[in-house]
Amino acid sequence: MKVIAVIPARYASTRFPAKLMQDLGGKTVILRTYEAAKNTNLFDDVFVVTDSNLIFDEIVSNGGKAIMSIKEHESGSDRIAEAVANLDVDIVVNVQGDEPFINKEPLEKVIEVFKNDADKKVDLASLMREITNEEDINNPNNVKVVVDQNGFALYFSRSVIPYPREKNVGVRYFQHIGIYAFRKQALLDFYSLPMKSLEASEKLEQLRYLEFGKRIKMVETTHVGIGIDTPEDLDKARKML
Repeated sequence: MKVIAVIPARYASTRFPAKLMQDLGGKTVILRTYEAAKNTNLFDDVFVVTDSNLIFDEIVSNGGKAIMSIKEHESGSDRIAEAVANLDVDIVVNVQGDEPFINKEPLEKVIEVFKNDADKKVDLASLMREITNEEDINNPNNVKVVVDQNGFALYFSRSVIPYPREKNVGVRYFQHIGIYAFRKQALLDFYSLPMKSLEASEKLEQLRYLEFGKRIKMVETTHVGIGIDTPEDLDKARKML
């Protein structure tokens, strides 16, 4: 089973333009993320896929591997699917470009799903963590997920799911953590399928997979990623080095 990591890296960012090219202790954020992914030793190869010549040159000039996007893309899955279409690979792990402090444990968990999936019933694997704070549960920026008895995702939403009409019935709430591992074919299928109403309404690309019958295996974790979304996040990251 050949496993690669792909790091989608857009230059533009609504909240923090050019954040991936910001200096973080003498190296750019994207280069640190690329090197951290390599240093996990989990992958047969690691690629950055980008729409930016600046990011492409940054990776390649430092001995890394990068792929230029041919088209404009609305989602990370689209960008990754285009990049891996002609690569000989079985499993593709999506690593976030703005997380230079990559933790090996959650990546191992999503890869392990496919190692244990002899019947190939899983199309994607992703992560979730329990949340208990009412403010976190109600926050629409925290995407919630509900799963069946075997850990397969039933639905993702920015709303509170399940709705707590009855209290004290033992419901646990889970936040979706956006680390994915895909079978290559699931990605290629996603790329050819249209956006439907659920995805359009919630603005959650994982709903396209569910709407078209793909099976997403969720794995529980306590991991919380350290992403760089704002200049303040970058300042905090610099203090962590």
